[in-house]
Amino acid sequence: MPAINVTRKPFIVVISGPSGVGKSTVVDRVLEHFPNFVQSISVTTRSPRGSERDGEDYFFVTREEFMKRRDEGELLEWAEVHDHLYGTPAAFVGKKLAEGTSVILEIDVQGGMSVKNRYPDAVLIFLMPPSYSDLKARLAGRATDDDEVIRKRLENAKREITFYRKYDYIVVNDDLVRCTDDALAVIRAETLLGERSVVE
Repeated sequence: MPAINVTRKPFIVVISGPSGVGKSTVVDRVLEHFPNFVQSISVTTRSPRGSERDGEDYFFVTREEFMKRRDEGELLEWAEVHDHLYGTPAAFVGKKLAEGTSVILEIDVQGGMSVKNRYPDAVLIFLMPPSYSDLKARLAGRATDDDEVIRKRLENAKREITFYRKYDYIVVNDDLVRCTDDALAVIRAETLLGERSVVE
């Protein structure tokens, strides 16, 4: 009997949610479980925080450089969040998909909508905090922002959460292990979809 070979088509996973909800932690754990995924590095105009490094965590650029890249069509999506600009390099994502590698994007809701328009088969996961008070405590616990920045982030969180119906999946991060397991379950199921499979 001949062998049956099943290959999976690469796709994009978008992880969005309010600042402080735990996106980076969930993305890190997803990458640990799915070696065929790679995370896209965003371009941003904000300054590095803590131990963040240029070219590893973000590409840190001036506002002028960012706008130049945007105007020249180099960004798959871009958005202004908390008075800073963020964008995803289109060439990187296109190259990885062409190579057969799936890409995970940690971006805001505006970016998520842009990616869905460009890549309709992208999978959008929204991380929801269990409550605003919990989110406020997480932001305060990071000790990286002053009270005014935290207030602004909470206001933005209320706006971002209104987009949840535009996302394919809603995962509540009231427990990190359960939240991560839910995100992994979504990605496993999406990977196994018939429309992403080629049988030879």
